[in-house]
Amino acid sequence: MEYRRLGKSGLQVSALSLGSWLTFGNQVPDDIAESLMVHAYEAGVNFFDNAEGYANGNAERVMGQILRNQKWERSSYVVSSKVFFGDGGTLPNQTGLSRKHLVEACNAALKRLQLDYLDLYFCHRPDPTVPMEEIVWTMTHLIQQGKILYWGTSEWPADQIMEAHLVSARDHLIAPVMEQPQYNLLERKRMEQEYALLFHKYKMGSTIWSPLASGLLTGKYNNGIPPEARIASKDLGWLRDLVMQQDKIDKATAIGKVAQEAGLSMVHLAIAWCLHNPNVSTVILGASRVEQLLENLKALSECPKLTAEVLDKLDLITK
Repeated sequence: MEYRRLGKSGLQVSALSLGSWLTFGNQVPDDIAESLMVHAYEAGVNFFDNAEGYANGNAERVMGQILRNQKWERSSYVVSSKVFFGDGGTLPNQTGLSRKHLVEACNAALKRLQLDYLDLYFCHRPDPTVPMEEIVWTMTHLIQQGKILYWGTSEWPADQIMEAHLVSARDHLIAPVMEQPQYNLLERKRMEQEYALLFHKYKMGSTIWSPLASGLLTGKYNNGIPPEARIASKDLGWLRDLVMQQDKIDKATAIGKVAQEAGLSMVHLAIAWCLHNPNVSTVILGASRVEQLLENLKALSECPKLTAEVLDKLDLITK
C-alpha cells in the first residue's frame, strides 16, 4: 500500500480507502461489511469513510461494531464522518450546518462509531443559511475539545472553501484541511479547474469518491442495466438517471477500448487514473463483495501502465 499526506497536514492516509455509502447498514449484511473492512485493513488500507446520512446512521453503527470487534489499535486507522443531511430527522436543526447540529451530530457519530474522537469531520454540503464564521468557529471548538482532529468540506464550491480559509486566517481559527469531491474520468472539471487555486494556495488534501462513476467505468452499463446492478433498485432512480446518460456511456465505451489497448482492465485504469493526480490524497472505494474489493485494490500496482500516450488518449475522450 502507498500512503500519502492529507494535503499539507501531517496525517498519512492510504492511497486507496474504503467507503460505506450505499453498502454498510443497507445493501450488504453486517458480516460481509466486517469481512470487507478486515480484508481492506490487512491490505494496508487505513482510512474508512462514513457519514451521518449513510443509511440514516446505520452505516456508522455497523462500522463502529466492527471496530469494536476487531480491537485494532486506534492509532492504526483513520475514520471520518460527515455532517449535513442528518440521520433521518426532519425537524428544524436536525440537518444543516448550524452550531447546534454540528455539535450534536458529532456527538451522535461518536456514539454510533463507539469512538472517542473522529479523525476527519466533513461538512457534507455547503449551507448558505449559516454564517461562515459560525461553521469555522464550531469546527475549531470541536478540534480544541478533542472530538475531531481535522475538518474539511465535501462538494463545496471553491469560493465558499476560500471564504472558510479567509475567515480562519482573519480570526486565527483552524482552516479546513481537505475536500471530498466526486472525481473520475467523466467528472473532472471541479477537481482539475475549480479547485486548482485551492490546491496551489492552501495545499488542501482530497478524499475523492466515485472513481468508477457509480459503476459506469466498469463497462457493465454499456449495453443497458443488468438486473442485479445496484442502480436497478427502485429507490436509486435518482442515481440511475445520473448514470444512464448516452454521452457518458459513449465515453465509457471509448475508455474501455483504451484500457484494452493498454493491457488494463477498465476498473484498474479508472482507479489508477485518479491516483495519477498529485492532488488526490486517497481514492475511496466502494464494494459489496470481498472479491470486488480485492480486485479494485490491485489498481495501485497497475499505475505504471498509465503512460503519457495512454493519458493523452484519455484526455481526448474526456476533456
